[in-house]
Amino acid sequence: MITLDNLTKTFGPPENPVVAVDRVSMEVQQGDICILLGPSGCGKTTTLKMINRLIPKTSGKIFVGGRDTDALDAVELRRTMGYAIQQIGLFPNMTVEDNICVVPRLLKWSDATARRRAAELLEMVALDPAVFLRRYPRELSGGQQQRVGVARALAADPPVMIMDEPFGAIDPINREIIQDEFLRLQQTLRKTIMFVSHDIDEAAKMGDRIALFRNGRLEQFDTPNNVLAHPANGFVADFVGADRALKRLRLLFVREAVDGAAPAVDSTDPLDRAVQLMREHGHERIVVLDATRRPVGQLRLPIIEGCHGTCAERIEALQATVTPEDDLRIAVSRMFTHDTVWLVCIDGDGRFAGHVTQRGITRLLGKTHRAPAQAIPRESVA
Repeated sequence: MITLDNLTKTFGPPENPVVAVDRVSMEVQQGDICILLGPSGCGKTTTLKMINRLIPKTSGKIFVGGRDTDALDAVELRRTMGYAIQQIGLFPNMTVEDNICVVPRLLKWSDATARRRAAELLEMVALDPAVFLRRYPRELSGGQQQRVGVARALAADPPVMIMDEPFGAIDPINREIIQDEFLRLQQTLRKTIMFVSHDIDEAAKMGDRIALFRNGRLEQFDTPNNVLAHPANGFVADFVGADRALKRLRLLFVREAVDGAAPAVDSTDPLDRAVQLMREHGHERIVVLDATRRPVGQLRLPIIEGCHGTCAERIEALQATVTPEDDLRIAVSRMFTHDTVWLVCIDGDGRFAGHVTQRGITRLLGKTHRAPAQAIPRESVA
């Protein structure tokens, strides 16, 4: 969808040029989010602005949808791209509705169609049209303004979106919420998005691909998992951080670490059976199920050894559970919160789906770290 071929940008006189972007080549597939990442002054924003021709390139080629952007009118090109920035850039003298309708009106949409689109988009970004359409930007919080900025970028249903640290000015709680909502929208809309960030955690969460820059050069272009598990060089390893294994917890899911064959007992079973199963499998805990295979509690080996009766008589409450769709960051967080190394996994119907352990998570991280770098399809995060 977007191809950069030896893209270069220099500033200053030809005899003493300053190279801002140095022969960058990469291809972003349709429907992917590509995060341009790197330290300040590395060339990521300059690259972004060359794609929609806010900054002229010095050399190289840019193709969008297979078309050479040199052959396109710059204004018409920009109208096919949504644009969202950190400063939001809402027009203060316009209502929310009029801000969202700017590009549709430039494209000669009817007033009724543009207004209908504005209301639809506000609903998509979780703002009630009845409340917010007639408000002015000064009447909105920072997080609400940012949502309107995203809605405006989506107004004309562009196939490509250009985003320059769009959530950078938002407080951490609202930023997480808006990121989740944006990813939820992306699952349906499947826009091709170029997204500048300086935050590796945001890049790992939001990106299908990460393009990591240094001094104008592209150091690594890969999936977030491969960037974290297989840094291309020392610079990439230092940039993503010594805790990159922990960052990968966001990219791996409970279903990949769960032991679906883990034993369980019924509440009516004798305690002897629970002890036998735990000893056979080398477990210190076992889950107790009801007649519908829904977990009702747990048993611990040190507590029930030598005891008699049924499992129901010695049940302890489960401290927490996870689902197969939870990422491993959630699982590990719940383990730490409840001071446990073991969590029961339940499916969408609340039935027992196995258990996940700290040891199982550690083994999975090690296995995927040692595996050769490969293209890994993005999983749902929202």
